[in-house]
Amino acid sequence: MKTDVTTLAAKSAGSIELSDALFGLEPRTDLIQRMVTYQLAKRRAGTQSVNNRAMISGTRKKMYRQKGSGGARHGDKKVAQFRGGGKAFGPQPRDHAIKLPKKVRALALKHALSAKCKDGSLVVLDSTEMKSAKTKDLKTAFEKLGLSNALVIDGAEVNANFGVAAGNLKDIDVLPVQGINVYDILRRQSLVLTKAAIEQLEARFK
Repeated sequence: MKTDVTTLAAKSAGSIELSDALFGLEPRTDLIQRMVTYQLAKRRAGTQSVNNRAMISGTRKKMYRQKGSGGARHGDKKVAQFRGGGKAFGPQPRDHAIKLPKKVRALALKHALSAKCKDGSLVVLDSTEMKSAKTKDLKTAFEKLGLSNALVIDGAEVNANFGVAAGNLKDIDVLPVQGINVYDILRRQSLVLTKAAIEQLEARFK
C-alpha cells in the first residue's frame, strides 16, 4: 500500500510503498495483549521483600511452659503473631517475566504497526533532521503536523538535535528503530516513522 510522506515543515515529500506484511494485516488484539502483558511483566523489578521467621534475629527459646499458663501455646517470639516477628508467606525477590515465543513477539509488533496504519494514526516523515535543537521550533512543527501525543521512531540513531528538542516535549517519545516495541506504540495516539525506520523494519522482517 502507498502512503504519503511529509517533512517536519508539513510539506509533501512524495509517497512510499509500505509492506503489506508489516502494515496491511488485520490487527489481532489477542496477540497484542499477550505482548503487552509480556513487556509489563518483564520490566517489573521483583525486589519486594520481607523478613520471614528464619530471618529474624532473636532467641529460639520457648516463651513459657506448654501447659498450665491458661494462655495459648507458643514457642519463640519470632512468629508472625507477635510484633517484630517474621511475616508469614510474605513476598520474596523473584523474576516476574513470563515466556513468549520469539515468533509471537515479532508477529505482535507487525499487528501493532498494522493497527496504527488501519486507524489512520501512522505518519511517515522524510527525516528528523533539524538545524538547531530548539524545542520551540519542534513544537511548532508538530502543531502543523497535528501531533500532540506521539511516538517517533527514527533510524539506527536518533538525530541529535531532534532528540534534544523532543526531550522537553510532553507526551512525545523518541526511539531508534532498534527500540521499537508494542507497548510504546500503543501508549501514544500517533506513530511517526521516518523513511529510514521503515526501510530497516522491512529489512528486519524480510
